[in-house]
Amino acid sequence: MKKLAIVVSHPIQYYSPWFKYLSNTTGLAVKVFYLWDFGVTKQVDFGFKQEIQWDIPLLSGYDYEFVPNISSQPGTHNFWGLQNPSLMSQIQNFHPEAVLLMIYNYASIYRLLWGWNQSQIPLLFRGDSHRLLASKGVKALVKREFITQIYRRFAACLYVGKANYDYFRYHRVVEKQLFFSPHTVDNERFLAQADTVNHQAQAWKQELGISSDHAVILFAGKLEDKKRPLDLLKAFLSVNIPQTSLLFVGAGPLETELKNTAAEHPNIYFAPFQNQTLMPRTYAAADLFVLPSCGAGETWGLAINEAMCLGRSVIVSDHVGCSQDLVHNEHNGLIFRAGDISALAHSLQAALSDRERLQKWGENSRKIVGNYTYAQATQGLMQALEYAKL
Repeated sequence: MKKLAIVVSHPIQYYSPWFKYLSNTTGLAVKVFYLWDFGVTKQVDFGFKQEIQWDIPLLSGYDYEFVPNISSQPGTHNFWGLQNPSLMSQIQNFHPEAVLLMIYNYASIYRLLWGWNQSQIPLLFRGDSHRLLASKGVKALVKREFITQIYRRFAACLYVGKANYDYFRYHRVVEKQLFFSPHTVDNERFLAQADTVNHQAQAWKQELGISSDHAVILFAGKLEDKKRPLDLLKAFLSVNIPQTSLLFVGAGPLETELKNTAAEHPNIYFAPFQNQTLMPRTYAAADLFVLPSCGAGETWGLAINEAMCLGRSVIVSDHVGCSQDLVHNEHNGLIFRAGDISALAHSLQAALSDRERLQKWGENSRKIVGNYTYAQATQGLMQALEYAKL
């Protein structure tokens, strides 16, 4: 049985089910090497600004091991947050035929990249970066050349969507080395609860005080600058959409400012961070899910996948990585120019002007996201491994 080593920063709720799928369906002996134990131990999340421990199993159904991290400030928010001196030796002890990296811009990964003999055991990379907000100037050119040299260390690269494909091509990864392995979530977990969570969502909205005859606009995630929840609040306040409420779910550094700004206005509600088992109910409470992120930080927006699994229409900014793949304008949602509050306000009005159409958009969302599965992600990986002669 061929062995595949996978290197990931930490257990991630979107990836763990895929690793289980790979172990059960591909005939590969998969082993995941984690560089940090966030997610399975209670630790402060840098974005949420509170202690987090996911309440779904992230380590079951596949083989894994943790690589000791000696960083004084462990985490993925800084370059030195992943320092794992034994990473290379632990991978070598597994004797893999190929290694898939899911990250690279950390101290441990650079040490691995420069020390690994890729001519004997190929390295693969799966990334999700994009250039939807393209930088210019000398610094940008230098960065381009540096990243181009990094990608030359890989036998093949897996791209998650159109914007990510363009990013790889910009950094001179040749087309034959690129394989489509889309970003996906555990669709089955969300789809299996699609019918049962509707009743839970109605009860939850009643607890929050949201009128039963109101449509709900939902923002769920970290209340931080890059996700622009304040843009959504300002857009909502700038228009008068009858029988409509705005719900913010999450936590983060902008929470106090959001609540202060919304304090004097009706039909704006806040709910605390919801763990993974409660996310299907969270999306089910909404009629429209909005992700207004601005800047290069929203590499994909997997919350969009989740909302679409629950049959929700969506609005995203054009800086959200999945905008070119999952959001079909005026078919399952709308795309607006990032940072343009008036454009977002217009999109809210347009989406909610026809409630029957909004529901139809949600049905279309479920159909679209049905093509973004672990099976499709795996197909791209297997093609890349075949190309790399595994």
